[in-house]
Amino acid sequence: QVQLVESGGGLVQAGGSLRLSCAASGRSFSSYAMAWFRQAPGKEREFVAAKNWSGASTYYADSVKGRFTISRDNAKNAVYLQMNSLKPEDTARYYCAADPYWHDHWSVDAMEYWGKGTLVTVSS
Repeated sequence: QVQLVESGGGLVQAGGSLRLSCAASGRSFSSYAMAWFRQAPGKEREFVAAKNWSGASTYYADSVKGRFTISRDNAKNAVYLQMNSLKPEDTARYYCAADPYWHDHWSVDAMEYWGKGTLVTVSS
């Protein structure tokens, strides 16, 4: 079992930055692939970024590539999402997710554990 709790969301102006954190508890966190997803109002949840257990492999959605950075600290049981150059279209609830496996295709159905999310609002 892995429990995930996100934090760091808030209101920011376009062009600004936010850093989201996800605190994990439970055994074997360091063996899990970790990912961030987001869900905008009225839209389906979508993949944002993922990092494998060692940190050696990283994958980003095209929409955030070059602006967002995912990182993890296995000693602290934490994963982070640094978001720069934010746009109004980045407004969404951001979810942390964990799965024992690295995937070729990151979908909601592929992830075993989820947090409850943290809300990010980007004003224009």
